[in-house]
Amino acid sequence: MEDKGLPLRGLKVLDISTMIAAPWAATYMGDFGADVIKVEHPVTGDNIRKFGAAKDGKGVYWKSLNRNKKCITLELKKPEGKELFLKLVTWADVLIENFRPGTMEKWGLGWEVLKAANPGLIWLRVSAFGQEGPYAARGGFGTVAEGMSGYAAINGYPDGPPTLPPIALADGVCSAFAAYAIMVAVYERDVLGSKQGQVIDISLYEPLMRLMEVSLMEYSTLGLTTQRMGNRIASSAPRNSYKTKEGKWICLSGSAQPIAENIFKAIGRPDLINDYRFCNNFSRIKNVDELDAIIGEWIGRHSLDEVIERFMEAGAVIGPIYEVDQIFADEHFKYRESLVQIPDKDFGTITMPNVFAKLSRTPGKIQFSGEDKGAHNQEVYCDLLGLSLDELNELQTKEVI
Repeated sequence: MEDKGLPLRGLKVLDISTMIAAPWAATYMGDFGADVIKVEHPVTGDNIRKFGAAKDGKGVYWKSLNRNKKCITLELKKPEGKELFLKLVTWADVLIENFRPGTMEKWGLGWEVLKAANPGLIWLRVSAFGQEGPYAARGGFGTVAEGMSGYAAINGYPDGPPTLPPIALADGVCSAFAAYAIMVAVYERDVLGSKQGQVIDISLYEPLMRLMEVSLMEYSTLGLTTQRMGNRIASSAPRNSYKTKEGKWICLSGSAQPIAENIFKAIGRPDLINDYRFCNNFSRIKNVDELDAIIGEWIGRHSLDEVIERFMEAGAVIGPIYEVDQIFADEHFKYRESLVQIPDKDFGTITMPNVFAKLSRTPGKIQFSGEDKGAHNQEVYCDLLGLSLDELNELQTKEVI
């Protein structure tokens, strides 16, 4: 098919946020061609630059989290910085920030001011608890959202403590919800034709709470409280991880009745299909200890390759539990280019997750990895806003940029 180019080309995004959730939403825009300008404090920069492993002071995580962004510096609290910021607001379609509620207003940059500068502006506001409510003024990271959304309480083993995820789960979920909310607002403004901007208020905890809907609805409707179950889930059985003969781990799920029956066939126990203990999902959940023992015993007598081959032949669902080196070695992942190497001036090349999902005609693209602080100051301030080099140097001397 004819290549029409990146699908969000022409969409202009001003990202003044820090850390993970809000910047990640901007990155999704950039992955599909939006022109994203990333604004950082002239002195401190974005703290995420120092997050995780680094080489020669250059953080690895930054390179992917803030890819496809033009990096500039700006002090919003200084009058000259505020003036430059409002010029950038006039340029932008979308503004993304995650300061505590009230911060922008305290700086004289509330909605009425921004709307006057750009009536079509879409303003994404990411915060710990939302812009309004008893907790609105509280700060918070994804960790708190993972606790207060109910996620940590149901994660872990029955005899263990509530367990937080080892990844930025709340931030990641929030960023996806935020990106889709931006596109809804852009559609309403440009396709439905209102030509008006609006404010998007999203908290860190609410998107993760959306994923908790089964637990919340079972409690409100039936009075049931979800308990920690390790690798099991309350709504379906079998679902667990199991150790193979050589000590490797696999995971499987029998969420659909035909798949559960195929699991029984794979382990040579078709008789279990009509066994009253396992003949339907409700019975399997009730007798899950016996069920796991039967499946685990069979898997423990076979190698990982043997287990996967038998399950595939039977039409059951199963997969190995990978360590990170196995992810890089997997031929399917290589074929789909799930991970890609990107040229980088600090690391030579750097491997990161590709753009997901794959659009058949207008796929996204990683054009460049995360840049240095202020790398595009001259391009943005001189070429876009029309400042002279002398003016640029003066602003740098004053630490406005």
